Amino acid sequence: MRPADRRTVLGLHRSRHRRDLLTGALDLGVTALDTASNYLGHHSHRTLAAVAGDLLPKFSISTKVGYVEDGHSLDPARLRSAVERAAKNLGREPDTVLLHNPEQSTPDAETLRKACAVLADAAAGGLCGAWGVSTWDPRPLVGLDLPRPDVLMVRCGLLVSSSVLDAGEALVTGWRPAAVWGMSPFGGSPIAPVWEKVDARVFLRAADATPVQAALRVAFALPKVAAVAVGTDDTGHLRELVGATAYEINADVVREYRHLLRQAA
Repeated sequence: MRPADRRTVLGLHRSRHRRDLLTGALDLGVTALDTASNYLGHHSHRTLAAVAGDLLPKFSISTKVGYVEDGHSLDPARLRSAVERAAKNLGREPDTVLLHNPEQSTPDAETLRKACAVLADAAAGGLCGAWGVSTWDPRPLVGLDLPRPDVLMVRCGLLVSSSVLDAGEALVTGWRPAAVWGMSPFGGSPIAPVWEKVDARVFLRAADATPVQAALRVAFALPKVAAVAVGTDDTGHLRELVGATAYEINADVVREYRHLLRQAA
């Protein structure tokens, strides 16, 4: 796989949505943003348009709907309204809209299909370019059928449990998404204490990567994803993360790690 096939996405979950970060991302060749209707206290879309509306056409933007002011909802009317509101507040149609953590509403198969149909219809009608599902815990969704999504977004990286990794891969097999993306590759923060004890460079074929770069590169393989959303407010940190895509992993070590994870589980 060429480095160009691995895409670093600027995730805005914990970001302060600063203009200088967005311009810095563009300078580094990061041209994809990932946000959600509920990020920044439900003000992410408006804030992006206000601080960097002129920059947004230069980005591919993915956003998520499902969380509302009073909780989580898969109600078709509320989802349709959320997609329309996202386009209005951003000042442009998002490239991708994802159903945000549908497991939060413990849906049955019919409820999930109806919710996904809203997003598929929105994409067909030009309210967004593509649609999909983003799930923090895919386990409750295994076995539920739905129309083939354009994108499936799941947690990735060394801190994801074996059961969650297996469930995400089961969704890939069952749903056959056109693309699989990853999120939260550091399990919250690359400066968390665990990363002082875990050196992910053992998974790489080269030794000159930083530990942070190694952890991100391995996240592209746990599970296999084409893009990973990373959160930062530091352009220097983002530069380091972008450099991670150039490294090659040792597939044998990754396979052995998965085997050990399953044994431990």
